[in-house]
Amino acid sequence: MREYAFLDIETKQYGGLEKLFPGWDGPRERLCVYSPHDDDAIIGAGYVMRKALDDGAEVHIIIVCNGNCGYSTPEEKENIVKVRHAEALRCYGRFGIPEENIVFLNFSDFSAMNYVGWNVGPAHEGHFRTTMTELRNRRITRILAPNHYHEHIDHIAASMMAAYDAPQAGDMHTVDWAAPYPVKSVAEYSVWAELDPEDALIRHRDVKLRANTVAIAPPEAEQRIGESLAQFVSQGEIIADLMEQRKARRLEDGRFIEVYLRFDPRPKLSFEPYKEFIRSL
Repeated sequence: MREYAFLDIETKQYGGLEKLFPGWDGPRERLCVYSPHDDDAIIGAGYVMRKALDDGAEVHIIIVCNGNCGYSTPEEKENIVKVRHAEALRCYGRFGIPEENIVFLNFSDFSAMNYVGWNVGPAHEGHFRTTMTELRNRRITRILAPNHYHEHIDHIAASMMAAYDAPQAGDMHTVDWAAPYPVKSVAEYSVWAELDPEDALIRHRDVKLRANTVAIAPPEAEQRIGESLAQFVSQGEIIADLMEQRKARRLEDGRFIEVYLRFDPRPKLSFEPYKEFIRSL
């Protein structure tokens, strides 16, 4: 199999997964991918998940929505949630991720925004207790969040969950749920849409290069993703169209790319620029 490569766009340097996750330490790492819907994680972050598994790391997935809008005929409506649940387990199982590493939050499609937080209404809890407990008990070290920028309302919600859960997992609160355990770093992946230009603008990078890290994978990885996605039989037409679109990822040498945005989910305010400005007056 041809080698994976990870390109840091800022430094123009290639390397391993440490270019996406600084200090990456393979077998000691536990990566958690927040997936708005069951197929989003493998569509948007499949190459990184595959490389993490090859490095000996554990990969876990939190699937936010239950797929209840994913029926193509009225006859499928009653059983679509059960069908999608089983298909997701087959998909990720074929990809190398065991059932026990998958968490289903089971929120309704197009409704995940209603569940961002802890106590979100008298009738139900939001995501926070479940994900905080899972991140801590599973001792997650890295998180991949879905793109929050102009993609889908459930993707925005899942991105908020991931970005705000990451620093909270290691904080000393709600310790009766599970012992705090720190997440080392976070990055964002895209499923369909362009990424937020904020990072590129701040760092004076070409806004056509909104990601700051590119994953380059051998064709065998793309083939395995295709075989795994094929397990979503109920989504056959969508998957067929998706696989056609994925050809745009192909490089001239036959390898394929994914793009990622490393980011700090809890950036510290620096007073130095303000102090320097005052001194300059």
